[in-house]
Amino acid sequence: MNQKKQEKSKSVKPKSTIVANLDEWVEIGKIVSPQGLNGELRVYPNTDFPERFEEPGKRWLLRPGSPEPEPIELLSGRYLEGKNLYVIKIKGVSDRTTAENMRECRLFVHISDRPQLAEGEFLMIDLLGLPVFLQSSGELVGKVVDILPSGHDLLEVKLDPNFITNQESKNVLIPFVMEIVPIVDLENKRIEINPPLGLFEL
Repeated sequence: MNQKKQEKSKSVKPKSTIVANLDEWVEIGKIVSPQGLNGELRVYPNTDFPERFEEPGKRWLLRPGSPEPEPIELLSGRYLEGKNLYVIKIKGVSDRTTAENMRECRLFVHISDRPQLAEGEFLMIDLLGLPVFLQSSGELVGKVVDILPSGHDLLEVKLDPNFITNQESKNVLIPFVMEIVPIVDLENKRIEINPPLGLFEL
C-alpha cells in the first residue's frame, strides 16, 4: 500500500514584514506553550516521525519575525498521550519565563535530513509537483499539488490543459492506493496511475 509521511517544506510568512525563505527547510512542529516550571515546551507536531522530537540532537528554531532559523540542541522529548503534543527540552531553556517567550516559534530540520522510510512510504515533499501519467497510454494527466488525508490519502492533481476529460474542475482527487497508483518513480520524477472508470467524470 502506498503511504505518504507528512513533512512539508514550505515558506513561512511571519506576522512581521520580514519573510523567511525556507525552501531548504522542513517544518516539524510549532511551540504552543510552556510545560511546567523547568523550561519544558509543548510542541504541536507537523510530522509523522516521532524521532524528530524524541531523539536528542540539532534542530533549528525560527522565531516570529526572524529572517532565518537558528540552531538549537534538543536534549529530550516525549509524547503526551491523548493530546497530540510532544513535550521537549531544549538546551539553555531552564525556566518558565524563557519558555513563555518561545511561544509561536517553529521547529525545523534541514531538507537533507531525511528519515528512514519503509517500502511503499513516501515523503509529502517528494510527491508535490510530480507529473502524473496514465500507465496505459503515457498521456500526461497533470501534476500533484497537494496530498489530502482521509481513509486513504488523496492526491490532488491539477489537470493538464491538454488532458481530454469531462471533468469541469481543474483539479481531481486520486486515491493514493496501489491499485490506482501502482508506480511512484522518484528517480525519474513521475507517477503513473490506472484510474477507475468514471474517476475524471466525478
